[in-house]
Amino acid sequence: MLDDQLRNHRKKLEKAINEALTDSPHVAKVIREIREDGFDVFLIIEATVGFSQRQEVAEEVRQLPAVRLELTTKDEDFLKSLKIRPN
Repeated sequence: MLDDQLRNHRKKLEKAINEALTDSPHVAKVIREIREDGFDVFLIIEATVGFSQRQEVAEEVRQLPAVRLELTTKDEDFLKSLKIRPN
């Protein structure tokens, strides 16, 4: 039960991070400025997500493996248009 709950939280966090990057006008603006200055941009982001229950003294600290975002074809096309190579 707890593992399912943590997996659900992790998936929601992955989705939120992915949306924040792909939908951010600020990120797009900065990348565009860099490209206008004659540079290519490669963006690789790796996140490690850990969870621990809040208690007086945590009995167990759970750390999940590094998060790998699942990209849709639309996400990959967007990143490629910014000359970002999704891995």
